[in-house]
Amino acid sequence: MSPSPPASQAAEASRERIITVATELFADHGYDGTSTRRIAAGAGLNMATVAYHVGGKPDLYREVMLRAHLAERRLLEDALSVFRTQSSGDPVAAVTGLVDRYLDFCLEQPHVPALWMRRWLDDAAEFGDLEASYTRPLVNAVRDTVGEALAGLPDRPAERADVEMAVWTVLWSTHGFCRSPVRTEVPRFRAHLRGLALRELGLDSATGRREGG
Repeated sequence: MSPSPPASQAAEASRERIITVATELFADHGYDGTSTRRIAAGAGLNMATVAYHVGGKPDLYREVMLRAHLAERRLLEDALSVFRTQSSGDPVAAVTGLVDRYLDFCLEQPHVPALWMRRWLDDAAEFGDLEASYTRPLVNAVRDTVGEALAGLPDRPAERADVEMAVWTVLWSTHGFCRSPVRTEVPRFRAHLRGLALRELGLDSATGRREGG
């Protein structure tokens, strides 16, 4: 008979199980459509145990959203670092690479776009601070990095582009696609999203020049 794990290890395992179940339920049904009782049942625990490990439903929701944000932030920090090294030499490749990496992230972690889509459909209205704390800093970071790169190009496409709205358009389109009935059409959507981003940023003519030699 194998020895039982230490109490701290068992407690952490229970906490992680609760958070995993809550993430799936919040993504599928929203905060308002998910009860603590349902989370407890999904985790195979009673409600008192859930409260002991994570507090109330609001505490659990904040933890789920924090983890989603941190994963997205890590991805974007790395993707923007790559973008900066590419943008001066090949801005088209830099933009399409950034778009590709964000799409791949959302496809690999579909709970992230699902959680935000739920919020933007008027779910969890009492947590209005999350957009200012999580979404806005990431959007600003992408906007500023892409805008700075465009401003340094000879034909200055940044003067013709609303970079912030381009960032939001890619974000909304990607999140919507990942929650749509056509989410199996990844190659088609990837090509569409690349073209959309390049047009919004005024780089579609650069694509033609590059392809034309």
